[in-house]
Amino acid sequence: MTSIFDQKENASQISRSAVPVSEQMTSSGYINMQLEDNTPMFSKQRMNFNPSDLITHVAVSSDYLVLAMANGRLFRLDLKMPDQHEEIQFSKHVQPSSKLTSLFLDPLGHHLLLAFSARSKDGNPELVYLHRKSTKLKSVSKSRNFEVTEVGWNYENKSLTSSGPILLGTSQGHILETELDAESDRMFAASQQYWRQIFDIGKGTDTPITGIQFHRVNKTSKYFVFVTTPTRLYQFIGNAMFTDDKPSLQSIFHSYLTTPETGFQEIPSTLKYSKLQFYCDKSNSPKTFAWLTEPGIFYGQLDPASQQNSNSLFTQSELINYPPNKDNSNETTPLAFVLTEFHALLMYTDRVKAICLLNHDLVYEERFSEVHGKLKNIVKDPLRRSIWAVTDKAVLRYKVVREERNVWRIYCDMGLFDLAKLYCQNNPAYVDIVNVKQADLLFSKGDYEKSAEVFADTQRSFETVCLMFLEVDRIDALKIYLLRRLDALNDDDKTLISMIVIWMTELFLSQLGSLRRTGKDDSQEYHELQSDFEVFLLQPKVVQCMQHVKSVVYDLMSSHGDKQNLIKLTNINEDYENVVAQHIYRKSYNDALEMLQSLKKPDLFYQFAPVLMEETPKNTINALISQGAKLSPTRLLPAFLSCQNDDAHSAEITRYLEFMLHNFNVKDKAIHNYLLTLYVEHDTDALMRYLVRQGQDIAMVNYDVHYALRLCREKSLSKACVNLSALLGLWEAALELALEVDPALAKTVAAMPEDQALQKRLWLAVAENIINKNQDIKEAMGLLRECALINIEDILPFFSDVTTIDHFSEPICQTLEEYNNQLEELQAEMDDATESAEYVRKEIQSFRERCVLVSVTDTCNLCELALLLRPFYLFPCSHCFHSDCLLQEILPLLASGRRNKVAELQRQLGVLPSSELNAVTASGLSLREVITNELDDIAAAECLYCGEHMIASIDQPFIAEADWEKLVKEWE
Repeated sequence: MTSIFDQKENASQISRSAVPVSEQMTSSGYINMQLEDNTPMFSKQRMNFNPSDLITHVAVSSDYLVLAMANGRLFRLDLKMPDQHEEIQFSKHVQPSSKLTSLFLDPLGHHLLLAFSARSKDGNPELVYLHRKSTKLKSVSKSRNFEVTEVGWNYENKSLTSSGPILLGTSQGHILETELDAESDRMFAASQQYWRQIFDIGKGTDTPITGIQFHRVNKTSKYFVFVTTPTRLYQFIGNAMFTDDKPSLQSIFHSYLTTPETGFQEIPSTLKYSKLQFYCDKSNSPKTFAWLTEPGIFYGQLDPASQQNSNSLFTQSELINYPPNKDNSNETTPLAFVLTEFHALLMYTDRVKAICLLNHDLVYEERFSEVHGKLKNIVKDPLRRSIWAVTDKAVLRYKVVREERNVWRIYCDMGLFDLAKLYCQNNPAYVDIVNVKQADLLFSKGDYEKSAEVFADTQRSFETVCLMFLEVDRIDALKIYLLRRLDALNDDDKTLISMIVIWMTELFLSQLGSLRRTGKDDSQEYHELQSDFEVFLLQPKVVQCMQHVKSVVYDLMSSHGDKQNLIKLTNINEDYENVVAQHIYRKSYNDALEMLQSLKKPDLFYQFAPVLMEETPKNTINALISQGAKLSPTRLLPAFLSCQNDDAHSAEITRYLEFMLHNFNVKDKAIHNYLLTLYVEHDTDALMRYLVRQGQDIAMVNYDVHYALRLCREKSLSKACVNLSALLGLWEAALELALEVDPALAKTVAAMPEDQALQKRLWLAVAENIINKNQDIKEAMGLLRECALINIEDILPFFSDVTTIDHFSEPICQTLEEYNNQLEELQAEMDDATESAEYVRKEIQSFRERCVLVSVTDTCNLCELALLLRPFYLFPCSHCFHSDCLLQEILPLLASGRRNKVAELQRQLGVLPSSELNAVTASGLSLREVITNELDDIAAAECLYCGEHMIASIDQPFIAEADWEKLVKEWE
C-alpha cells in the first residue's frame, strides 16, 4: 500500500528517532541494560490510492473511508477491500451557492451526513444524507433553516438502516434531535422519523456548536451530553424517556430550560473553532475527554456514574499548553487533533505533533513535505481506533505502537507508584526502579515501616538498607525489612537465612530485655512484642533454620537470661535435652522434673531418670506416677537398677511399681520379677500378699516361678517356698516343707490338687505325720471330717498295735453303712441295664418281621419314572429312588475321598472281566457282590430327603446361580 517514496521516508524517520536513554539502575540485582526498544511510538504510512482531485474533507468509521474532493465528488472505500472503491457526484444534488463544510459518518460507517453552508446571504444551508448501500443522496428537508456544524451520533445504535436518535448542533447554537431512516419511499428526501429543537445554547445569538457527544451511563436511563462552542464546554445530564427501546433525548434538557445558565467551562478564545474528543475503553465506555481551545487542550477524566449533585461530570481536569514550535512558526494552535489513551496527536497545516497527556512532554513531531500537500484533517475511527491524517493530495494512516511504554516512568516521577507498577508490564527491572524510588521517598518522609516493606521488594543492597535503618535507630522498621526479605528467600539461601534468623532473634531479645529491665514486662507493649517473637519462631523457614543454628540461638537466650523463651524454643525445636541437662548440671532437680512433666516427652524421662532417681527419688517417683501409662516401666528398669540398694530408694521404686500394677495391670514379667526381688529383700509380708494375689494358676501368674523359688530358698522364706513349690506342682516337696512349718499350712497344700488320687495321697501323708508325732486319735478323726477322700481303713495302719479299736467304732460303722449304700446303688443300675437289653432284643425281632409293598405304579422320587424299570433303593421312610438316580444326586454331597471311592468302584465294575467279578472272595461272596455292597453302603447309607444330607444343605438355594438368569427369562 505504500509507495517507494514513502518507504524511503519512513526508513529515514525510524533512523532519525532518538534512541531512548537508559535510566541508571538503582539496584544491583539486575544487569544495567537499555530499558526501551527503538520502535517508534508513532509512525505514518501512506495509502496507495489516488483520489481524482484535491481532498477537502474526510470521515472514517468501522474501516470505511469517505473523502470529499474539490471536484464535487465523494470517494468511498471499504478498507477491508482496498482495490474496490467508488466515486459519487454530490455537487449536482445541492444548490450552486452551497459550500460543503463537514462530513459526518456514524460509528457503524453506514450513515453519512454532508453539511453545506450558504456562500451568500441569499442562500440556505443544506444537510444531505447518504447511506452506505446507496449511491443516491437525499436532502434532509427540515434542515433548510439550520446550518449543521456538529452531529452527536448514537453509539448504542446497532441498526444498519436507521441512525437511531441523534443530536445535531447548528451554527446558531441550536440543539436538534432527529432520527434518519434509509428505508424511505421518498426519492429525493431523507426520511426523518421526527425533527425537534430541544435546546438553544446561544439564547438567540449566533453561537456555533463545534462539538457534541452523548453517552449512556452504565446501561441505565441516565445520559450525559457534552456540547462545545469556541469558548465554552457545556455539560448536561438527565434521564431519557424510552419508546420501543429508543431514547428520547429531549427529556435530558428539561431541567436546564428553566434554570440559569450553569454547568459550563469557559476558556477565552479568539478562534472561531474548537474540537471535542473522547477516549473510550474496549467496552465503548468513555473514560477521558479533551477539548481543543486556543490556549491549550482542556483535558479531564470522566466519571458520570459517581456524579451526584455536582455540576461537573469530570475529575482531575487541567489545561495542557501546546508545545512551542522550534522553527518560530506563527501557527501555535492546532487545526485538529485526536485523543488516545495517553497522548494527543495535534495537527497543524504542515506538521503533526504528539504530546503526552500525563506530563505534557512532546514525544513526537514530524513535518510534512510539499509532496504530501497541505494537511486538511486528522481523524480517528471510533470503533477500530485507527488514526488517519489527510492532506489535499494523500491519505496517511498512523500506527501507534505501545504508547504506554513510558507511562510507568511518568507515574513514578509523579509519585503515583501503584499506577506505575500497573504499567510496568511485569518487567522486573521497571518494578524494581519504581519500588526503590517509592521506598526512598517514604524513608525521606519518616514513614520507616512502610519504607521497609517496599525496600524488601527491591534489589537494593541488603547491607545498604540495613545501615539506613540502623543509622536512624529504627529497629521496628529493620525487623519488618528482615522479615520480608526472609519470606522472599529460597530454601537454598541457607547462609542468608541463618544470618537473618540469628539477627532477628537478637533484636527481639534485646527489645524484650530492655522492657524487663525497665519494669515493663507486664505491659501491653511487652506482650505484643513477645507475641510477635513467638510468631516469628513458628515460621516454617525459621523452624527449619533452627535445626542448624540452635546452639547459637540457645547461647543468645542464655546470655540474655531469657529462660521463658528458651523453654518455648525448645518446645518448637523439640530439643528439650539441652535445657533439662542444664537444670541437672545446676542441681536444679525439681526444675528439671517440672520441665520433663511439661514437655511430655517420654524419651527424656528414660534418659534422665537414672540421675534423678539417684538424687531425688521421692520427687522423681511422684513425677513418674503423674505420667501414668505414658511411660513404660520396663524402660525405666535400668534407672531403678542403677540406684543405691537402700531402703529409701527401694521403697520409692516399690511404690511406683505397685502403682503401675494396681492401676494399669502391667503384666511384664521383668517388672514382676523385679518387684518380687524387692519384696524378698525388704518386705516379706508384702511378698506373701503379692503371691496370694497372683493366685495358684501357673499359666496366669506374671512372674518367673523358678526364679522366685530360688530367691526365697536363698532367703529361707519357708512359707513362700511352700506356695511356689505347690504352684510348680512339686506337691510332695511343698507338703514336706509345710509340715515343717505348720500343719495347718500342710492341710492347705493337701487340699490344692484337683487330682483326687494325688489329693488323697497328700492327705494320707499329713495324717501319717500327725499320727506318728503324738498318736492323737481326736486329731486323726478330725482329718476324716476335713477330707472325704480318706477313710478309717486308710489311716488305721498309721496307729500303733496297742491302740484299741473302741476309739474307732463310730467311723468303722459309718464306713460299713456307706459300703452298703454303694451296693444297693449298683444293684439298681444292673436291673436297669437288664430291662434295656430286653427292650433292644424285642425291637430287633420286630424289624426282622417288617416288610414294605412296592406297587407297579410307584415311581422314583427323583426322576418320577416307574420304579420297577431299574434297580432301586427303598428306605423305611417310604422314599424310593433308582440306584443310578440316587448315586448321581448323592455324589455332589459326598466328601472328596468318598467321591473318589465311588468312582473307583464304578471303574472296577466296568473294567474287570466277568470271570474276576464272579470269582468268590474270602468272605464267601463274589467280587461283584462285594463291590455292589460297598456302593450300597455309600449311596444308600441314609435317605436323601430324611437324612443328614438334607440338614447339611439347608443353607443352599433352591435354584442354582447358573440357572437363575435362564429361569428369569422363562418367567418373563
